[in-house]
Amino acid sequence: MSALDPRVDGAAAPAIDPRATMADVTAHTSDLVLERPAGRTWLISFAIALLLTGVLAAGIWRLLLKGVGIWGLNIPAAWAFAITNYVWWIAIGMGGTFISAGLYLTRQDWRSGLNRFAESMTVCAVSVSGIFPILHLGRPWFFYWLMPYPNRMGVWPQWRSSLLWDFFAIVAYLLVSLMYWYVGLIPDLATLRDRARPRWRQVTYGLFALGWRGDAGHWARYERLSLVLAGLSVPLVFSVHSMVALDFSEGLLPGWHSTLFPPFFIAGALFSGFAMALVLGIPLRRWYHLEAYITERHLDNLARLMLAAGLVVGYSYATELFTAFYSMDRFEIAEAKDRLFGAYAWMFWLIVGCNVVSIQALWLPRVRRNRTALMVIGILVLIGMWFERLLLILNSLYHGALPSSWGMFYPTMWDLAFLAGSIGLFFLLLLILLRWVPMLSMFELRKLIHARGGAVR
Repeated sequence: MSALDPRVDGAAAPAIDPRATMADVTAHTSDLVLERPAGRTWLISFAIALLLTGVLAAGIWRLLLKGVGIWGLNIPAAWAFAITNYVWWIAIGMGGTFISAGLYLTRQDWRSGLNRFAESMTVCAVSVSGIFPILHLGRPWFFYWLMPYPNRMGVWPQWRSSLLWDFFAIVAYLLVSLMYWYVGLIPDLATLRDRARPRWRQVTYGLFALGWRGDAGHWARYERLSLVLAGLSVPLVFSVHSMVALDFSEGLLPGWHSTLFPPFFIAGALFSGFAMALVLGIPLRRWYHLEAYITERHLDNLARLMLAAGLVVGYSYATELFTAFYSMDRFEIAEAKDRLFGAYAWMFWLIVGCNVVSIQALWLPRVRRNRTALMVIGILVLIGMWFERLLLILNSLYHGALPSSWGMFYPTMWDLAFLAGSIGLFFLLLLILLRWVPMLSMFELRKLIHARGGAVR
């Protein structure tokens, strides 16, 4: 337990412990990177993540040799786990961007304890998501055909293809996320440079700190650039996931052809992103004794945001069903009935239980203050949102208008291997970042202490 208790005289926890000083923030956060050994928990977690990443590497090698037939894909279910994983991971990354950039633009002081690991979560999740559209191409070694590069043959990408939209969405989002994450790190990298031992660490952090000295000119340019990147990041949350939604809604299949999908996908992205922030933040808070900086106020606010996004997601489920029956389109009605009572109905009711029913407990303040309950609800939401993407794909594909177009999807061991391996790769990247860069934004926490008139030492 940290020497700084997150509760002060029984009052509700503020954005940072009132007794924390600037020296506490700097020493605690930098020592986690420079002084603290990896520890058994980190080593065990790293070993498991590395093993799962190895499973993913074996799956990719097998896919390159044999093709996408190693998955359970078939006609008519030509999409399944790969696209589900892609949408799921990119949605988690977008939730992290909103936590950092969205709260920055609205000047929420409590973001200071969350923004760094939320940005790290975004970078890792988007990196993992970009793998799946490439692998799904069937001939992934030709992925560069998606790029509009000049060539003598005059072969250009198909601009009406959703694959091309996904390419631009992922590349734009990854570049902006990386820039926003890295720019936010620069002042803290300079702090690590000044405190690091031995010499090679000083040189390494010094190179990445780009000569930061912390003078007034540096801070003025930093604030302007941060504002610009935050202003780019928040519209990307909406535009990129709207583009992902159009992968489905541009199709004429019942259950897909809907104008509801862009806002529905955005709400779902924020929903799963807030859930992942809780699932990651609660153990990090405990293992690294960050209770003074990630207080109960942070957990309570994340739970409230998750509840709000979940209510929009639940409303979207109801709207989809209402629209299908109100339209009087017999194909839409058949698809809606199939969702409720068909072969994959168990999946729909699991989704409702995870994404709609479970979050209702968050109306209670005592649940929002219970870390175990928040972890359980967050994990249920992540499970529910993954199955939601899978059901969205399968329910419109497996049971077409003609009996000749009927066919169930059955996942293979390789489908499960790619899902488990993607989770392993995500945690592998995140664990590496936790060891080499500060998981809290030191300079923003110091600004928070200075704003409230806190002590330097």
